Amino acid sequence: MHRSGQEIGRYFGDGADPQAPVQVGVVMPTILRPCLEIALGSVFAQEGVGRIQILIGVDKPGDPQPLYRLLEKRPANVSALVVALPYSTSVRHGGPHVATDGGGLRSILTFMANSRHVAYLDDDNSWEPNHLAGLLQAVQGKVWAFSHRLLIDEESGEPLAVDRWDSVGVGKGRFAAQGGLVDPNCLILDKVAAARVLGRWAETADGRPGVTADRHVFAALKDSAHGESPQATVRYGIRKTNVLHQLMARGIEF
Repeated sequence: MHRSGQEIGRYFGDGADPQAPVQVGVVMPTILRPCLEIALGSVFAQEGVGRIQILIGVDKPGDPQPLYRLLEKRPANVSALVVALPYSTSVRHGGPHVATDGGGLRSILTFMANSRHVAYLDDDNSWEPNHLAGLLQAVQGKVWAFSHRLLIDEESGEPLAVDRWDSVGVGKGRFAAQGGLVDPNCLILDKVAAARVLGRWAETADGRPGVTADRHVFAALKDSAHGESPQATVRYGIRKTNVLHQLMARGIEF
């Protein structure tokens, strides 16, 4: 509790000793949008995985009670930790960190996870049921691993194509000249092996406010040992104005 009595967090256990490490942590920054229910549901539906810990950081003060009600529906193998600070850590909402899509939350929650292996999910995307199982297999003995993503029309919910342009790995796609790219929603880290990189989730490469922390993190990871899950297990929504719509319509490949 902070001094006004406002609750700043809540833990939802899975019946096991909280100190016993889970198989995988899932970090989710959110501003409590309604789409969070779909994202959480896709974590609850994961198959072939042991204990999962969801770490949710609320990036903008709001009422967490609807979120708490969703978490009461979690499966028996899922625990959750909610960090609902009375302020934002992002410069977007008056905080100090220049990553406008969560401020320092991805860094903070990654360190807090009770697992070496941590995956990431934004509140407006979702996973197929085999996502975490595939990533956990791919990351064994590696610093990081990634899966592929299916592009979804944000308005209709219809699948468009497997992403062949952006989140395609090291030295590939539109960002090949910069070393490539992997979307955080497709990523899993061994956070102990990648510890020196984790602060980059709160930063941008040029120090200006923006949503490029994912590229900043990937630049530091790309040359380390990694694995790949070949299936497209991330459902990634895009608007009609997204450049990927244009690339698909024109049949452009990289």
